[in-house]
Amino acid sequence: MSENLLVVVNASAGTAHQRGVDAAMAVMRAAAEQNGNSVELAATRDLAHLEQALDQLKGRRLVLMGGDGSIHAAVQCLHQRGQLYDAGPVGLIPLGTGNDLAGSLGIPLNPAQAAKTVMTGQTRPMELFVSDDGNIAVNAVHVGIGASAAARGASVKRRLGKIKLGKLGYPLGAIAAGFNERGWRLTVKVDGQLIHDDSTPVLMAAMGLGGTVGGGARLIPDANPHDGCVDVVVWESVGSVARTAYALGLKSGNHASRKDVRTGSGQSVEIQAADDDTFMASNDGELRGRFNYRRWTIENHAWQVIVPPSELP
Repeated sequence: MSENLLVVVNASAGTAHQRGVDAAMAVMRAAAEQNGNSVELAATRDLAHLEQALDQLKGRRLVLMGGDGSIHAAVQCLHQRGQLYDAGPVGLIPLGTGNDLAGSLGIPLNPAQAAKTVMTGQTRPMELFVSDDGNIAVNAVHVGIGASAAARGASVKRRLGKIKLGKLGYPLGAIAAGFNERGWRLTVKVDGQLIHDDSTPVLMAAMGLGGTVGGGARLIPDANPHDGCVDVVVWESVGSVARTAYALGLKSGNHASRKDVRTGSGQSVEIQAADDDTFMASNDGELRGRFNYRRWTIENHAWQVIVPPSELP
């Protein structure tokens, strides 16, 4: 593969991350020019523009600047085309508010340092979590209160941003947005084995390749993006006191040891809503649904990412 680079960044993020973009580009251009290679920056405005940018990859190394949502969009596009693995090692430069995948991979959150990893790091194969209709997740999927909160729209996100809750922003925001939710009657199976039946409601079912969501909340603390499995956490309690205790435990990951939490790990997950009920799913923050039934499976070695050498076994 050519060491020429195509760097894709989401232009809709505006000027908020421009300093990070400039710092990363300076590092990559300096390193590339020493070897007579080129670096092109493509600022995309929407999905159609992203697809056009990826059409121009033409054997160059792909570098994605952004958060989990930006990575998700590009990987989804390449996966749908059947070009994901053949695109070669992908460089990641975190710029979003939720850089959970990069964090799980040990990629520096400083853009300039991440750019150095792009130029000097090692290739590592990655898993992908794929639903029965071909939608992917690179980090995590959750059903229940988290998806419900996200569905309430951008106004919730703006309010959470103003109060700067940091790593507790995701769990507390989900609870605040869905405090009156009574739960969902879901049957959850991992590799065909029952984790929870629909006789009682759950507040959330979360499935992760990476362990954190929402910028660091340890929703699925045992998840490892290289172990060939997806880890599952089902939160059974729906009472207000239990919700708060669970949310506070997300910072450390201690929530997974609660008696009202069920966990599992495997290669496939099925979720079935009771009767004619439905649920929404959030794939890396991308809302899908509504569904009565949904199945996801692991695709091992689906794509490749450039990570720091210290992250290799």
